[in-house]
Amino acid sequence: MGSTPGATASPDSSVALATLERAENFPVALRVLPRRYRESLRQAYALARRIDEAGDDPTASPRERLACLDALEGEVRRRHGGTGYEQPFLDLIEANRLDQSVRRYPTYDDLLDYCRLSANPIGRIVLAIFGVDDPETAWLSDRVCTALQILEHCQDVAEDRRDRDRIYLPLHDLARFDVDESDLEASTTSTDVRRLGAFEVDRAEQLLDEGAVIVARLHGWARVAVAGYVAGGRATVDAIRRADFDVLAGAPRPRKSRVLLHALPLLVGHA
Repeated sequence: MGSTPGATASPDSSVALATLERAENFPVALRVLPRRYRESLRQAYALARRIDEAGDDPTASPRERLACLDALEGEVRRRHGGTGYEQPFLDLIEANRLDQSVRRYPTYDDLLDYCRLSANPIGRIVLAIFGVDDPETAWLSDRVCTALQILEHCQDVAEDRRDRDRIYLPLHDLARFDVDESDLEASTTSTDVRRLGAFEVDRAEQLLDEGAVIVARLHGWARVAVAGYVAGGRATVDAIRRADFDVLAGAPRPRKSRVLLHALPLLVGHA
């Protein structure tokens, strides 16, 4: 497996990291996991967050963000060169480089290409932490991670447009549902935006269902951890639907009780 991903956080950053973890749609590192796995998952999450924050820093210019990402690439190569963690972290860095110049995705295929860099590496890192290395399981992990990313884009569509002038929902889909870019930062969620959201959530749920069989392929603590991620995705689908796709008033977030409700069937073999 090579070196443990990430770096030990300071007390202050640990508090901030815990806050970020709680805001995620899925449990980053379930408390029931043995400490060695919890620490590896949390450290990997910390490094992934550092990469995202470097790419999104509102106080920095695009050139400064790119310089910071270059520095992080050097750190990843020094710490994880030759391990199963290196390429996934480098892919995350490349996704954040793209964010500096690419703010729109014309088609769904374009968005999937972005998710291969921005989302799928997370699952590959998780599998590496648990020592899982086979192509079919990795493919299923990619389906889950892409679904989780698209669901997050649906939740955060207003924030992405308002704060970063980014639209991650495919422009082809906006046109299909008669949604103008300005509609994504309106004070109320129009019927057309809700229809667009329903379409994107349904498609993400299909991806999630395709990938959910990964849980049955895993064993031990890997099965428990990944069931939590899939369950978090399903609970997010519930939350967005419960809000009737009103994503502009605030990002609908999943309830922990719903995550648990979805996790239990997965753990007993009902994907």
